Amino acid sequence: MKRKDFLKNSLGFLGMAVAAPAILRAAGSTEETETLTTCTVAPTETAGPFPTHTPSGLVRTDITEGRTGVPFTVNITIKNKNANCDALQGALVDIWHCDKDGNYSEYGGTQMQSANYTTVSFLRGRQVTDANGLVSFTSIFPGWYTSRATHIHVHIYNSAGTSLLITQIAFPEGTNSAVATVNAATAYGYTKGMTGYTYNANDNVFSDDSAGLELSSVSGSLTEGYTLEHTIYVNGPTAGIDDYNKNIYSIKQNYPNPFTDATTIPLNLQMDSEVTIAVYDLTGRKVLTAFNGALNAGENAISLNRGGLSSGSYIYKVSVVNVNGKFEESKQMIVR
Repeated sequence: MKRKDFLKNSLGFLGMAVAAPAILRAAGSTEETETLTTCTVAPTETAGPFPTHTPSGLVRTDITEGRTGVPFTVNITIKNKNANCDALQGALVDIWHCDKDGNYSEYGGTQMQSANYTTVSFLRGRQVTDANGLVSFTSIFPGWYTSRATHIHVHIYNSAGTSLLITQIAFPEGTNSAVATVNAATAYGYTKGMTGYTYNANDNVFSDDSAGLELSSVSGSLTEGYTLEHTIYVNGPTAGIDDYNKNIYSIKQNYPNPFTDATTIPLNLQMDSEVTIAVYDLTGRKVLTAFNGALNAGENAISLNRGGLSSGSYIYKVSVVNVNGKFEESKQMIVR
């Protein structure tokens, strides 16, 4: 029995699409150097005094959790400076911010924050980047508090849960800006206005961001809600293959996805390769090694049973090694 047939018939647990082997780029390539200069890694910032206690327990898109205010959509795109500034799929992205009154959940009852919200987790969430590097959250427009401009905290991890970057997102300011408009909107519960507000230029986090790497774009209105768009570059995995080889190697998503009992993984390798497939939960904890061994060149259709995994989202990392080098890629799959 061929190895690929054996895998199809007998590999009994969660699986995933396998990425292609790498063709290592020649060092000092002019084209690559020019491309890499088009993106700059975002500044590293403090997580602040109110980081999320257990972000893995807050995997959700809607983070409002009952807080009222002006509707707000947060769209964050993560891109990898080490892979030609392409989108980084499978990254874990945590965000958190204050409510319209400047208070944080999970904290309070102290001199730093008198309002006690230690038993709730509003305006905090985690999502996994899609193929475009995008995560989206439904929230309310943040307020502000003394000594800080309006901001959002962001912590980005790779698919295995290793921290890549902690940073913050700033908001455009000015007379007609969303910050000024929202904070004057008493009908929506924003009562502070802009008196005593600390602007970005004087904020102890954003004042040195001369390149504007932390400044987002915000559009919308009070009646329709506002949308924030922001791209963050990180030092992710090193680029492994060029566009030509991406076309040669077939890296396909498992189907069906989501699945209940079993799923099929289409896999096409150009040459015999050593393949390791590891599965992680959204805390970054490895829950199993689904495969570690040799696979034949050609098309492989691997049928995998659900096994003992509970319902939820998982990240799978595939490592492929052959004479051309090594390539790793992560994707998401969902068990119902």
